[in-house]
Amino acid sequence: MTAPEHPPLPALTRAEGAFVDSWLEVVDLVGRAHPARASHTYSALRAAQALVGRATALRDALTSMHERGETDVHAHTLARALRVLDGERRASRVTVPQNRDTGPI
Repeated sequence: MTAPEHPPLPALTRAEGAFVDSWLEVVDLVGRAHPARASHTYSALRAAQALVGRATALRDALTSMHERGETDVHAHTLARALRVLDGERRASRVTVPQNRDTGPI
């Protein structure tokens, strides 16, 4: 049995690819440090420490785009790339989970 075939990533500039990758890495780290989702202080601390470097990479990707004249963010195309890279699931980790005992507050 073969693995399901994922849709292809849309064509991105190198800087747009770095933007998407860095943003997802930041989201992953924020999810790991999320107070309502973290299970240990040490893992949340490590995620917070790594967040500084990934935020710098995100800034650098956007700086590169700006300096190269890429002034527009093509949100539709980047959203497609995020979906292919499982961005919806990854970003859901930064939301506050619903209270399972009583439902939404």
